[in-house]
Amino acid sequence: MAVGVLAIADDTVKKSLAEEAYERIRDRLLMLDIKPGDLLNDDHLAKDLGMGRTPVREALKRLELDRLVVSYPRRGTFATRVEVTDLAFISEIRTQLEPLAAARAARVATEGQREKLRTVVRAIESFDAHAASVVETLRLDAQVHQGIYAAAANPHLEDVLIRYDNLATRIWCMVLDRLPDLSHHVHEHVELLGAVIEGDEALAADLARAHVSGFEDAVRRALFT
Repeated sequence: MAVGVLAIADDTVKKSLAEEAYERIRDRLLMLDIKPGDLLNDDHLAKDLGMGRTPVREALKRLELDRLVVSYPRRGTFATRVEVTDLAFISEIRTQLEPLAAARAARVATEGQREKLRTVVRAIESFDAHAASVVETLRLDAQVHQGIYAAAANPHLEDVLIRYDNLATRIWCMVLDRLPDLSHHVHEHVELLGAVIEGDEALAADLARAHVSGFEDAVRRALFT
């Protein structure tokens, strides 16, 4: 019996380490600290993260499912490249699913979830995008989107949208220094969150769709002007 308990405990530790490795490597990929096309050496990553190779390897397998890394036999694992065509593909999917999540959240969110979204609104209203770091800006953006996904109460939809939001974030980081009005991008979330909180499904869907389209347009202008 004691052996079984120890085995469960060890497994829990491995899972938590793998989760930590996943999150830390994912954030480096999103922030482009690991650049598109870079080789990810599991030995080097394990030493850098202060953990063993097993959780790092588990994290890399998960990141491959997220399309953030790609593995080739006998060559290794690389950060996926970011192509301009990716923007159109990702936006095509998000344009359909982000409004679905926003409308569903407006319809089914619990009062507790709406209160969490009100907290995010207050954070946005007091946020100084000009003084904030890139990490702080991206963290707040993630709070908005992931708060809506969670409030939509569809775990399958949430899982898909988090993956595509991560891919969109990576593209955003490529042009962040060329975007003229980051403050507007952050603060336009207030109206979207307000529609979700007030339960206005149609408005929430329209604003979510406009937000995704606006993101794509802003990135294209940054890339081609």
